Amino acid sequence: MITRRNLVGFAGAGVALGMAGPVLSAGKPTFRFPKSFRWGCSTAAYQIEGAVAEDGRGQSIWDVFSHTPGKVKNGDTGDVACDGYHRYGQDAQLIRNMGAGAYRFSIAWPRVFPDGRGALNQKGLDHYSRVIDDLLEKGIEPHVTLYHWDLPTALPGGWRNRDTASAFADYAAAIARTYSDRVGHFMTLNEIQSFIDGGYGFGIYAPGLRSGMGELNQTRHHALLAHGLGVRAIRANARRQVKVGWAENLTTPVPVADTPAHLDAARKALRKLNGNIAGTILTGQYPVGMNKPPVVADGDMEIIGGPIDFVGLNVYSPIYVRSAPDQASGYAVVPKARGFPTMGLDWLSVGPEAAYWVTRLVSDVWKPKSLFISENGCPGSDVLLNGRVDDTDRLMFLRAYVANVQRAVQEGYPLHGYFVWSLLDNFEWAEGYSKRFGLHYVDYQTQQRIPKLSAQWYRELIRAGTMA
Repeated sequence: MITRRNLVGFAGAGVALGMAGPVLSAGKPTFRFPKSFRWGCSTAAYQIEGAVAEDGRGQSIWDVFSHTPGKVKNGDTGDVACDGYHRYGQDAQLIRNMGAGAYRFSIAWPRVFPDGRGALNQKGLDHYSRVIDDLLEKGIEPHVTLYHWDLPTALPGGWRNRDTASAFADYAAAIARTYSDRVGHFMTLNEIQSFIDGGYGFGIYAPGLRSGMGELNQTRHHALLAHGLGVRAIRANARRQVKVGWAENLTTPVPVADTPAHLDAARKALRKLNGNIAGTILTGQYPVGMNKPPVVADGDMEIIGGPIDFVGLNVYSPIYVRSAPDQASGYAVVPKARGFPTMGLDWLSVGPEAAYWVTRLVSDVWKPKSLFISENGCPGSDVLLNGRVDDTDRLMFLRAYVANVQRAVQEGYPLHGYFVWSLLDNFEWAEGYSKRFGLHYVDYQTQQRIPKLSAQWYRELIRAGTMA
């Protein structure tokens, strides 16, 4: 099944990153993350909030899609989800209990503009003010994503309509004016390739449409334009200096060996496989020779390629590449063996080195100012037994990926934070509630949150500041 995931100098470094580097422990050097490194968790509004008809919220495309028979496993919807709309204080306390200092969450566009644009819904704005204030009172830094897939249905044509990009800019301006006095990091959109290709190409995500390549590229162009206009709107309306970026699940090529030839092949693969989105944002140009390029108005590319402060990397599975001088691309994808573990989802083959290589390759090729791993996690075989969930499979996954995060930071790449996906079990899009990604088990009947073994492990990692 096609899914969003497959649409897809040691001491010197320590000085540069602020006290990261080797320290002596029991007679041997031990690396510790810098104190400025952000440890956090991520969620998305439609996946946790529920309360879809409360306090003036408008309808989103996921409200419609999840209620369409056959679109979501078991007929699940986000109508109630984790009841996060009412339990945000309780959930913030879970973050605080782990010692994490940052929380990436999304604002539901239809709560702020029920019709997508026009009249603001003050109750929606006030809700997120309470969320942000509660986080700050608990010592947790809010990282706000403006768009995590819940597009207002009132916007005609959705992302197929260029006007949606302008509506997004108006929404971004309102968010910046309201929250920038307390929020310092904003992400415009989450995983453009996923929600465009999944929603408008393959029809597996909201709004469930199918398009040919030309129309799909045009739809994607509107989302890219929304990002660029959103960046400008945030900067123009922010009440203080803030940092702005976006989050993407890049196709991550891992070289089969760390040799010059295979590394060069991996860089070529990164450019080729991510050129239509990440490459376009980070260079301001579509790839040369792009198949059926979109219609581009004057000034669009300057807007899309405007400077950003960071890139959010959603890290899950890699591909493996080798040098192929006999091929025009210069690289070849090496098929994965059938024995790769998949964490219960066909698309999530475990490749922990992805966390290191996506950081290194993006830094080498596009040289962004700053990087965050904005998502990393997996579903587990979670069983609640005697009040406990001993999710050792998730521990295996997270340990291996965080070890590669540590390697990237240790080698001096500009990686400044790590956000686990996810704080809570939640509505996992077309999978409904059949897969649990959370560090905290959610009993959907009672809405009780129960820390899993992985939450205890994450707390200890944050406390220790090292995998060593």
